Parts: sequence; C-alpha cells; structure tokens
Amino acid sequence: MTPMLHMVCGKIGAGKSTLTRRLADAPATVLISEDAWLAALYPGEIVDLPDYVRASARLKQVMVEHVVALLAAGVSVVLDFPANTVSSRAWARGIFEKAGVAHRLHFLDVPDEVCKTRLRARNASGKHPFETTDAEFDLITRHFVAPSEAEGFHVVHAAQA
Repeated sequence: MTPMLHMVCGKIGAGKSTLTRRLADAPATVLISEDAWLAALYPGEIVDLPDYVRASARLKQVMVEHVVALLAAGVSVVLDFPANTVSSRAWARGIFEKAGVAHRLHFLDVPDEVCKTRLRARNASGKHPFETTDAEFDLITRHFVAPSEAEGFHVVHAAQA
C-alpha cells in the first residue's frame, strides 16, 4: 500500500474531525489531531486566536519531521490540522513533497449557519477540548481561504460529515 498524506479544509464545525476519523480507519493509517496535541501540550493556555496561532506554529514545526518519518515508513497520515489558508496548505505541501508521497486535500464546503449550529452543539456537549463562540467563529472565518486550482492540490470535495 502506497502511503498518502490526507489534509482537511473547512470552517470550524464543517466536519473535519469526523471525516479524519473515518479516513484514519483505513489500514496502515494514523490520525494526528492538532486539537488533541494542543490540548495536551497547552492545557488552559489557549484562550484566544493569538494563543492558538502561537501554539499551532510551534506544534507544526515539531510535526514536520515526525510526519515525514511516518510517511517514509509506509504509513499513511491523516492530518486533522485545518488547511484553511494558503500558508497552512503550503506547510502541508512541504511535508508531502519532502516525503515524496501522494496527497489528498479533502474540502468540506459547508454553509456558515450549519457550521455554527454544529459548533454550538459541540460546545454544549463538553466533549471537545476547546469551545468557540459565534463571534470567534466569525473572526476565524475571516481568515478562511478555499483552495484554488492554482495551488495545485489534489482536492477531494467531501460530502458534509
């Protein structure tokens, strides 16, 4: 089986984590969740967008060689890191290019109101390590950039998760 790097793009509440869990059910595939790592490494320290940006940048630095090593060992990797900006996708491109493996960018194009409804339910469940308000959703969504053909990714338009 040829290793593959799977990435996800979609707004908060679009279903990225649900999709990544399904993708990781494939044989010889490992899931790496940004939220799980950030919650473990920075408990109680990520309270706003600048905190997230700083912690995420640190985590991404460390993850590159780890993910490349997994891919080189023949293991497919599902990155549950939001590939929601041109720069975040460039970071992921660096990984699959360095490893010399194929990739898929799974794009969940879900309307804002559906995402917000799911986000409110997720917050109410208390099962997610981070809560996001509607105002924070709006702030973060202003930075969202859908993938373009010019970026050269193999985009898979995923059904709503």
